Amino acid sequence: MAPPNLTRLTRLTRPAHIALAAVLAFTATAAQADITVGVSLSTTGPSASLGIPQKNSMPYLPQKIGGEAVRYIVLDDASDPTQGAKVARRFVSEDKVDIILGSSAVAPSIAIAEVAEESQTVQLAFSPIELKPGRGAWTFRLAQPVRLMANAVAATAKTMGVKTIGFIGFADAYGETWLKDFTAAATANGLRLIATERYGRADTSVTAQAIKLIAAKPDAILVAGAGTGAALPHTTLRERGYGGTIYQTHGAATKDLIRIGGRMVNGAILPAGPVIVPEQLPAGDPVRKPGLDYVTRYEKQYGAESRTQFGAHAYDAGLVLERIVPVALKSARPGTQAFRQALRQALESEKDIVVSHGVLNYSGQDHYGFDQRGRVMLTIDNGNWKLVQ
Repeated sequence: MAPPNLTRLTRLTRPAHIALAAVLAFTATAAQADITVGVSLSTTGPSASLGIPQKNSMPYLPQKIGGEAVRYIVLDDASDPTQGAKVARRFVSEDKVDIILGSSAVAPSIAIAEVAEESQTVQLAFSPIELKPGRGAWTFRLAQPVRLMANAVAATAKTMGVKTIGFIGFADAYGETWLKDFTAAATANGLRLIATERYGRADTSVTAQAIKLIAAKPDAILVAGAGTGAALPHTTLRERGYGGTIYQTHGAATKDLIRIGGRMVNGAILPAGPVIVPEQLPAGDPVRKPGLDYVTRYEKQYGAESRTQFGAHAYDAGLVLERIVPVALKSARPGTQAFRQALRQALESEKDIVVSHGVLNYSGQDHYGFDQRGRVMLTIDNGNWKLVQ
């Protein structure tokens, strides 16, 4: 994919009570691009560790698709669902976007999904959001479903002889989804969930929760956090003397966990998108090539081991657009409801869309599209990711 020409930086101003934290507009060379893509990212706030690498990855998205120029409007939703909704409404009412990408975090992604449904605009979400029945017809995910990852954690724990397990997760949609799906996966694998605790993304202490978990004496503990917030329960449990296996979720598959946790996170086990370790994938794995392409480009610009699976979601959006836009252009022109409908139909009909995180096969009944090729199990081995065979 040829990188877009990033020629103009725009900052919106608003009264303080409705101001967006930051606004970036990436515009193709043409004064008026033919395809308009709205991108909502959490580049500030508690989920900034997810949104920043996505912003950094925007230059890798295509400048032209099917002979048509593409314009990307990138706004910061500050990790906040209210701001996410405002950003999405601006996209559909003012910018007349053809498609929305984002957000980085679960809460603003859900808010954007509501606007996508109302405006009948396709949303490619960068987070694994669960929506109310009948409210997800226009939302497709580029992040793996929690159930796929939860099943992998439970199956791995079973093979390691785990019988009982504790849980501590974010007190928000991400944590609750993990609790729901992991409870089902644990039951299916013969594991007993014997203690459950929650904590806030901005919390600075989880000592009380850690003491309760340790008192329950589980064989292992699962931490359902994301970004830098995933390290706090892990390090607290180790500081308080917990010696059992600690599992993390794919939201923690970032070097921030290793940087903050240091030696205390050594031995952690977690699921992740294969883009984290494309070099360790078999030569015939279809995901290896796009994974290596993304990692090579990103780390050439931002340094060795700077890769994250979060940034790769943005890169994958470009690969998906390159598959569906030419199909939609056969029946409609950008800037119309017919084109937005054609994009949705293309997403549900195109098969084997290979991205850095897996192979996507969306359908009318499945807007996640991932199968087992969309996840690997990793452990932290002396500060490095190691594929668990």
